[in-house]
Amino acid sequence: MKIILVKDIEKLGSAGSVLKVKDGFARNYLLPQKMALIATKFNLTKLEKIKKDADAEKIALENEYKLLIDKISNTELVFIRKSDENGHLFGSVSEHDIVEELEKKDIKIHKSTVEMEKHLKEIGEFEVKIAFTPSISADLKVKVEKE
Repeated sequence: MKIILVKDIEKLGSAGSVLKVKDGFARNYLLPQKMALIATKFNLTKLEKIKKDADAEKIALENEYKLLIDKISNTELVFIRKSDENGHLFGSVSEHDIVEELEKKDIKIHKSTVEMEKHLKEIGEFEVKIAFTPSISADLKVKVEKE
């Protein structure tokens, strides 16, 4: 099925691209999620408008991300956890914990933007990367202290 992407989709294409995809993928995912339109003659005439709208949306989103990055860069989270005498935590600090603490400081992000190789399981100071896009990211200072 020939489609026109309405939004940028990683590993598929950018907004305004005309692609041929499998019928099931288009019918069951792209069209219901409003990520694409069927490439009819009428829709192909609207191609330039689709590209302009997508560019405007991308710029607005990047500006919003930059405001969040400024807030995140100036924020330090402190977690107080139980640990043994060697400084190993009995639990851990996960992406979910970081998102909850940021929400308490009026910074709303999705859990998927927090990039951690593994959960924090030791006492100390860490930097956690918050990545909105591959080119827009910030480092968050996280301190884990003993209870």
